[in-house]
Amino acid sequence: MRLMDLWRAGSARAPYVWAGAAAVIGLAIGAGVAVTQRAPKLPAPLDAAAVVALQNTAFAHAQSQPGLDAPQSVPVKLQRGETLEAAVRRAGVGPAEAQLAVAMLSKAMDTVHLKAGMAINAAIAQPRVAGGGRGEARLIGLSLRTGPASAITLSRSFDGALRLRELDEKLRDETAVADGAIEGSLYESAQRIGATPAITAEVAKLFSHRLDFQRDIQPGDAFKLIFDRKVTEAGRTIEAGDLQYAELHGVKFYRFARGSDVEYFDEFGKNIKGFLLRTPVDGAHITSLFGMRKHPVLGYTRAHQGIDFGAGTGTPILAAGDGVVAQAGPWGGYGNWLRIRHSEGWDTGYGHISRYAAGIHPGVHVHQGQVVAYVGATGLATGPHLHYEIWKNGERVNPIGAKVPQGTVLAGADLASFRDQKAHIDALLAGRSAALASAGAAGASGGR
Repeated sequence: MRLMDLWRAGSARAPYVWAGAAAVIGLAIGAGVAVTQRAPKLPAPLDAAAVVALQNTAFAHAQSQPGLDAPQSVPVKLQRGETLEAAVRRAGVGPAEAQLAVAMLSKAMDTVHLKAGMAINAAIAQPRVAGGGRGEARLIGLSLRTGPASAITLSRSFDGALRLRELDEKLRDETAVADGAIEGSLYESAQRIGATPAITAEVAKLFSHRLDFQRDIQPGDAFKLIFDRKVTEAGRTIEAGDLQYAELHGVKFYRFARGSDVEYFDEFGKNIKGFLLRTPVDGAHITSLFGMRKHPVLGYTRAHQGIDFGAGTGTPILAAGDGVVAQAGPWGGYGNWLRIRHSEGWDTGYGHISRYAAGIHPGVHVHQGQVVAYVGATGLATGPHLHYEIWKNGERVNPIGAKVPQGTVLAGADLASFRDQKAHIDALLAGRSAALASAGAAGASGGR
């Protein structure tokens, strides 16, 4: 951490200190295996995080100094074509204060070539003057992040000087063991316990093999995840690693690599990758089942030869299985239609598409879970949704309950290696359960 001081000429005002960076940077030190939710808090060593905490205490005392209102945190985002000085002025300080801040920041960063959208957090305070008026706002501190694991802060010290700090957080590799409950979508729930977008997408894809997101998953359902990641000292995830384990509704997935092939298996070594996904669109809900119904547009009863998933326009549609695109174009009331030919006489169809994914055309090979199109309302449709069909030897079958082929089972040396890896994951889960039980017992004891 580099420190530089810049004294303001003629500064005879009462001293101030700022530690609003504590709220922005929030540094904290963790271990190599992290528990990201409901974990017992451990005391941190006296490092950069502790220094910021001490500054925060001093900041609380500074708020009560005479002649100065309590400092207010003002978030600002750099606009397109705007200078950094102009952005700082929009926080509420005068030109001299803004110019001083940028001059000091220039000692540690390029203050000219900046990207629009960069977040700046300023702390300003309004001096009180005689007669009830207010003077020009003072800059008490300013913080901005310059990289995934680095930030720069300006803060007013006790002697009235602005002090520049460059904070570089160390990165570490960790295996996160986390658990949570379904609140909203599975995707949102996984993100709330620290999973990155890449991890949450993998989780959603895995569970779509075994669970129907509408019928099987309910609010409050518990789930567990184990995943690798690179994190900063503050615990922010910088880079996603591999999803090692996922569990929901008793369905358990263990990651296992055979050479360059990485797949997920259940606790018995059976490949969870079914022949076809049960839900080919993430976060959707079933709005119409297979069978006879009154057509919402035509107004008379006829067979509905698939199921409908309600989803917003533009929601990605996933290939239900590996195969070759047989049709991709308009097809009567289906609007924009896509048909994929799989092996063993199986086909899947997708109707009312708004647009196709890049490169999707007849003859192209696709893989299970690949985005092939996007939800729309083309053809005979009252609103955006996916009409999904399954065909067996040219005949439509009910997608719910269709008896499609199952995955393979590990054997021999592969099964032995898988069991060793599974034992390691199970040990992490047991340690997690023990930590939660210990924390619960300590809480109960402390409450007596």
